[in-house]
Amino acid sequence: MAKIDAFFKLLNDQGASDLHLAAGLPPSLRIRGDIERIKFKTLENDELKAMLYEIAPEDKVKVFEETGDIDFAYEIPGLARYRANFFMQRNGIGAVFREIPSIIMTVEQLGLPPVIKRLATLPRGLVVVTGPTGSGKSTTLAAIVDEVNRARKDHIITIEDPIEFVHQSQGCIVNHREVGIHTRSFSAALRGALREDPDIILVGEMRDLETISLAIEAASTGHLVFGTLHTSSAMKTVDRMIEVFPAHEQGQIRSTLSDSIRAVLAQVLFKRIDKPGRCAAVEILIATPAVRNLIRESKTHQLASMIQTGKKYGMQLLDDSIMDLYRRGWISPDDAYAKANDKGKFRPMLSGPPADFTDA
Repeated sequence: MAKIDAFFKLLNDQGASDLHLAAGLPPSLRIRGDIERIKFKTLENDELKAMLYEIAPEDKVKVFEETGDIDFAYEIPGLARYRANFFMQRNGIGAVFREIPSIIMTVEQLGLPPVIKRLATLPRGLVVVTGPTGSGKSTTLAAIVDEVNRARKDHIITIEDPIEFVHQSQGCIVNHREVGIHTRSFSAALRGALREDPDIILVGEMRDLETISLAIEAASTGHLVFGTLHTSSAMKTVDRMIEVFPAHEQGQIRSTLSDSIRAVLAQVLFKRIDKPGRCAAVEILIATPAVRNLIRESKTHQLASMIQTGKKYGMQLLDDSIMDLYRRGWISPDDAYAKANDKGKFRPMLSGPPADFTDA
C-alpha cells in the first residue's frame, strides 16, 4: 500500500471530490464544493515528492520533470479511481486528485431530466456536454454511455486523458484508449477510430480545431459521438465550435454542424442545502429542424428563445433549471444568483447585496 493511499481513504470516507497536496501546506479536501484543511502537518517538498512519485508511472515522472505538468489515472482496487495532476509551484511540487467513483450512477440517480437518457438511443450525430471544470460533465457522460452499454449491441470507443470512468463490456464492446499511453493525441485516436468499426465514440475533450473537426466529421458519417467543451451555455458551445475554424471555412462548418448536431447539455453543480451532496442544473438544447436551421443561417443568438419554446422536446434554459432547484429548496439563493445567466431574475431573492459587487 502506497503512503498516499491513506489520504485517498480519508477522501472517500468524507465524501470529498478532490484531494489537494502542495509543498509548504497541509493537505486539503474539497467537500461539497468547499476546500477544508486536514489536521495534518505541513508537507515538505522532498517528502511530498517521494509520496507522489511512489504512485506515478516512470514515463510520467520523466515527462513531469521535463515540463512541470502531468495528468494520469491512479486506481485503488475496491475503492475508486483518481484523476491525478502534478504541477510545480513556488514552494515545490503540488498535486490535485479527483475521485472517479467505481460505481457509475444512472441518469435517474443523478436526478437529470429524462430526455438525457433518450440521448443513448440516438443512431448517429454529435452530443456535446459543456460546463466549467468540476461541473460533472464526465459523470453525466458516463451515465449516458452506461445506458448505451446496457441497452445496445454496439462498439464503443472512448478517448480520454486520462481514462476516468471504466465501463465493463455489457451489451456493447467497450474499448478505452488513453492519450499519451494508447495513442499520441485526441485527433490521432479519432482518426484511427474511424477505421476501427465504431458505433459510438466518446471524446474526453474537444480541445482544438483538429479534434473538433474530426468529431463533427465522425458524427456526419454515421457515428454517434459524445464530447465535452468548457463553455457556459448551449449558444456559446455552438459558437465556439464554429469560431475555432478559420473564417473562410466557417460557412461550410455551420452547414456540416447543423446536420450532425443532436443535443447540447450545459451544466453547473450546486451544493445542496437540504442534505449533504450536490446537484446539477442543466441547460438542454435539442437539435430540432428549426434549431438546425438557426445554426445553418448563423442565427445562434436566437437559440435561447428556441429553447424556451421547445419544452415539449425536453429543452430547458439553465436559469429555468436553477430556478427549479431553488424552488425545491435544494440550493441557496446566493448560489442560484451567482451561477445564473440572467441575474435580474434572481436578485429579488437575495437577502443582501450580491457577493460579486461587479454584478450589482
